[in-house]
Amino acid sequence: MQWPTFNVRPYVCGGIGRLDEAVLAVLCEAGPRVRPALRAPGAALFSSSPLPPYAKGPGRGPGADLVGNAARDTGMWAFSWGERRPAGMDARTPWITVAETYETPGLIDDGDRITLHTGGLGLVDVYYLVRDDAVYFSSLLEPLLSLAREPYEINWDAWASIVQLTFPLRDDTPYTQVRRLAGASALVWDKRAERLSTDRRLPRWLREEPIEAGRSAGEILEILHEAYKELDGRPLLVPVSGGYDSRLLCSVAVARGADVESWTTSPDDGTDTDIAFAEAITRELGVRHRVIGQDPAAYPADALAVARRLEFLTPHHAWYAPFAREVHQAGRTLVDGLAGGPLLKNFMVSGAALTASTQAERKAALLGSLALGAPSAPFLSERAEEWITSSVRAAFAQATSMLNGHRAELPLSVLHTRTARGIARSAVNLVGPEVSFAAPFMHPDFFDAALSVGVARKDGGKFYREVLHTANPRVAALPSTNVVKQPLQRVPLRSAAAPARAYGHAMLTRVAETVPSLLSEQLHAVVAEGPDALARFNGWNDRFWVRSLVLFGAWLGDYADRLPDLTPPWD
Repeated sequence: MQWPTFNVRPYVCGGIGRLDEAVLAVLCEAGPRVRPALRAPGAALFSSSPLPPYAKGPGRGPGADLVGNAARDTGMWAFSWGERRPAGMDARTPWITVAETYETPGLIDDGDRITLHTGGLGLVDVYYLVRDDAVYFSSLLEPLLSLAREPYEINWDAWASIVQLTFPLRDDTPYTQVRRLAGASALVWDKRAERLSTDRRLPRWLREEPIEAGRSAGEILEILHEAYKELDGRPLLVPVSGGYDSRLLCSVAVARGADVESWTTSPDDGTDTDIAFAEAITRELGVRHRVIGQDPAAYPADALAVARRLEFLTPHHAWYAPFAREVHQAGRTLVDGLAGGPLLKNFMVSGAALTASTQAERKAALLGSLALGAPSAPFLSERAEEWITSSVRAAFAQATSMLNGHRAELPLSVLHTRTARGIARSAVNLVGPEVSFAAPFMHPDFFDAALSVGVARKDGGKFYREVLHTANPRVAALPSTNVVKQPLQRVPLRSAAAPARAYGHAMLTRVAETVPSLLSEQLHAVVAEGPDALARFNGWNDRFWVRSLVLFGAWLGDYADRLPDLTPPWD
């Protein structure tokens, strides 16, 4: 396994509870090289780089000693390993406050309990495995597999969501024994009772349900400028596409006088309109602009490398691989538009969801927007499709149940599922941990302000256009991929070129041979024809169905010697 280089965000692993030293040793050996950050009764924390606690002792004063690079337990301490380090907080600060304010996972001993927690949305991964009276955790999924039973127990619900939604839901991973700790969740070791429990909280944006505050576009823009203050003095790389999010972020960076570069690459959507539009935007802003090229011959290697780095949890982001490699060499903080679409323009929220009269209708409409649409021909067998659809429907209802009836239920449902589990991977796992990235739309003040603007005001992008016009009217007037009015010029798809077809065919052949009942007779026939038969699948939905099934095939190949009899639940 080739691990990321943990330059900015460290790799961590460890455990809480009645820990077995031999198990800890296996976990530490299974991942990137680590050193002790903490050894205490009921807790162990190891890190790839020095990781001092952000709080020690009963208050903000001293109270914990350091032994080598590891904190020696004196009863109270707090660690975090996200991009933003907590400030002005002690070990008695509720863990959810740290999670929702800094979007960071962490480990806290408040004197009575040892708490392993995620960020409010869970953008930075925390995976865990329960063994006896202990929880063992890791930033990466793969090291925990060293503690799992072989052959692995496959979580078919996870694969159902990955295939139909392009990302898993709840705390699912492809393995039943290894889970992903959901956003705003914690695992707790009660030191006195010596008992493990789960603590799930409502983050701030759910506890303090925002009301329509009548925020103007100017007020929203002013708050975005405040969020940018944390980046003052840093050289910035603001990727610009043809959409709203990137041009707003680049406009604000330029207005603040930042040292800005802008890069664009092809999203492999068949038009490359992003590149043409980005050139006009950056020219208007006077920003140095660079186009990162992509080689169709490199697509198979990129797709497999991204799949492995993202631990086979989403088929997204193969197109991003050449861009991410260049960013690692840039020496600049990447400014990412994560969450801008759901917060400011109802992204993935359909008209049917907005006008639904019941909770069930609203949930069904939203899931319909998030799930892949029907392909041009059946890809799945009838039995597999029925089971997968039922599994995904149940998982989505559970994953979004805490949002039911909330005033901002629709955008929050997108943020807590698609954004956190699928889209965030490009910035969090492909750019980071090598390079620092910033997501200004995720800043607590901006997040809350944007969420307070009602979904009706955002419908059709009207409110977002007001914000853009306030930021820079000339840039706002330039053509956008969000509202394309002119005919699009088609360009060849890298993901549909001959090298990609050969790679995809090899992976689909593996699926057809290993889990034949997953695929429809029509798709079996296409696979039997050979790689060139995949050229017919150039439509938007077809391409994503192919990518999801190809991802499954790649996973089957990498883990073939550790998987059980692959009889799926629909057989």
